[in-house]
Amino acid sequence: MSDIEKCLFVVDRKDLDRQTREEFNRFQEGSVEENTNTVTLVRRLLSTDYADKVIVTTIQKLGLALAEEDSKHNKAKEKNGKEIYKKRLEPLKDKRMVFIFDECHRSQFGNYNTAIKAFFPNAKLFGFTGTPIFEDNATNVIREDGKATYKVTKDIFDQELHKYTITHAIDDRNVLRFHIDFFKGKNSTKINQGETVKRKAVVESILEKHNGATNNRKFNAILATASINNAIEYYQLFKKVQKKKQSENPDYLPLNIACVFSPPAQLIAKDGDRQSQKNAADIKQLQEDLIQEREDNTQNPEEKKRALTEIITDYNIQYGTNHSIHEFDLYYQDVQKRIKDQKYSNKDYPHKNKIDITIIVDMLLTGFDSKYLNTLYVDKNLKYHGLIQAFSRTNRVLNDSKPYGNILDFRSQQDAVNQAIALFSGEDSGQSRKIWLIDPAPVIIEKYKEAVDKLGDFMQQQNLVNEPQEVYGLRGDAARITFVKNFKEVQRLKTQLDQYTDLDEDQKTTIETILPYETLQRFRSSYLETAKRLREIQQKGGDEVPPEIQQLDFEFVLFASAIIDYDYIMNLIADNMQKKPSKHKMTKEQVISLLKSNSNLMEEEEDLTEYINSLDWNSGQDVKSLYQGYNTFKVQKHNKELAAIAHKYGLEIADLKAFVEEIMSRMIFDGEKLTDLLEPLSLSWKERRVKELALMEDLVPQLNKLAQGREISGLTAYE
Repeated sequence: MSDIEKCLFVVDRKDLDRQTREEFNRFQEGSVEENTNTVTLVRRLLSTDYADKVIVTTIQKLGLALAEEDSKHNKAKEKNGKEIYKKRLEPLKDKRMVFIFDECHRSQFGNYNTAIKAFFPNAKLFGFTGTPIFEDNATNVIREDGKATYKVTKDIFDQELHKYTITHAIDDRNVLRFHIDFFKGKNSTKINQGETVKRKAVVESILEKHNGATNNRKFNAILATASINNAIEYYQLFKKVQKKKQSENPDYLPLNIACVFSPPAQLIAKDGDRQSQKNAADIKQLQEDLIQEREDNTQNPEEKKRALTEIITDYNIQYGTNHSIHEFDLYYQDVQKRIKDQKYSNKDYPHKNKIDITIIVDMLLTGFDSKYLNTLYVDKNLKYHGLIQAFSRTNRVLNDSKPYGNILDFRSQQDAVNQAIALFSGEDSGQSRKIWLIDPAPVIIEKYKEAVDKLGDFMQQQNLVNEPQEVYGLRGDAARITFVKNFKEVQRLKTQLDQYTDLDEDQKTTIETILPYETLQRFRSSYLETAKRLREIQQKGGDEVPPEIQQLDFEFVLFASAIIDYDYIMNLIADNMQKKPSKHKMTKEQVISLLKSNSNLMEEEEDLTEYINSLDWNSGQDVKSLYQGYNTFKVQKHNKELAAIAHKYGLEIADLKAFVEEIMSRMIFDGEKLTDLLEPLSLSWKERRVKELALMEDLVPQLNKLAQGREISGLTAYE
């Protein structure tokens, strides 16, 4: 790039959130930063510093820098009399410049792009987009020689350098396919194309289907609405309906609902102070691509402002924040962050801090990515690039626990989906449709049945009945490996079916008949026990581990639950222990079975199982006493195990306990401290080495259990 004066990465302002800035900063090892304002952009454009060779900016700031003095958008001339930015940039006019536009289907059809091309005639412009503007989806009209034609992406960027369509990306598994559930209403009532379903029915349907669609809240969702008024109504409906559900059922766990739409900038500006003026200007820039929101805010703006203020107040109460409508961008950034915080387990980041559903109008439908967002609820008319961009919020690849992007459409937009696929597939739309959309439920149900039958055939070949407890009778690692592979496929297909939101009652009955829930849970327990056994062999490493075990991927994520965690189990125990025996929902054995069938509790499963077995199921303990009892149980068990190890190796219990406590306090294993521990035994160096290895073989599992997944530096030498 030595002969290039500047290279600018240009993005839309609404895409340049904190994470995007960080990603751009990693693009170049040098100083690449987003400009805080147009003044900074102009300074860096004129700079000869090599660190300013590559600049990340927004098209809004760049366009503003090139605005004419008499333009209605021009605010470049400052009160202190500084020259207009465009005049200051004259020395760069004929320089070799490179502009790279991200999401170039947006913001390229107005004055900004024209101003950039006119001012920098020697510039090279490159554009990236997954949804280019063609004649079919164009809205911008140009008039030449008395004729009106649509302006398309090719008119702006000329030659197409490379085509990699969404069809290719899906086929290459770089993004996921889509499952689209066109809402039918109760009793399969037909909903006509584009017809609006009553919003209360939409809310009820979402609350009914959300857990299934999001893999029991492992993922989260967006609800796209047609207007700000609709978004407000939905927000209020969710509050009302969920409050009623909680009053009827104390065990109901409400969804955390957020709502975000841009405020009326004209009212923010009227508040008078300098910061308000700046915030209003930022909101106006933000709204340049938020067509519906910008229009909505011209109608009854006071009402919109009041509603958004109440929504932000609720948000502050829910999450302990202190946001204000006058600093809307900070609120918007926080909403995006909390959506992405779904990646953390409830143990590491409690569910109360997360967002289950975000109600939006235009925001977040383009340029926003989160691997843990898998569902889009649609109550607005979408088409062409707008539809594909919105659907694509759900299809970022994670693992097999997220098999596809989930779309629940409440406007029955089958024709719009077909048109979008045909336009953006770049190939035969019939074949592309098979690539874009997942198989219908009957096809997966049949595959599920075949996988269960294959598992049964394997068990029969081993002279075993196809029952979960029989898995423990498998002889040899080869048989256990085959079971792991067979049952993993059963669970993978069941995970897919669990997230289908359009299963009818007959299909649900068929799935249950193929493999009843209780049997499936016990098979999951057998799988996890078998997988743990093979994983222990795998973790030993070395040439002694057979290749077929070394290559196993147990995919424990398929067996993890976002709901059934440590707190859930404790509350479940308390709930049953406080009831009369005749009112018990679950027996002790059923709770243990549930515990054993979920991989996210695998490390504590042994201790929890022993603790549950020790409990009197009719003692009426509450959650607090159960927590205290379990902690006491673990301490006592740990002390007994340490005492046994100390006795086995002739060590003082207090010395061994102090050794372990120091390791855990620093999370560092110190080999010299181990030597000091064995010093009183007066061993030769050979004897000490043998004793040291034997002691650590018994001690490493204890240390790893105490670490709870954290890494103890220096311990790997003994693992």
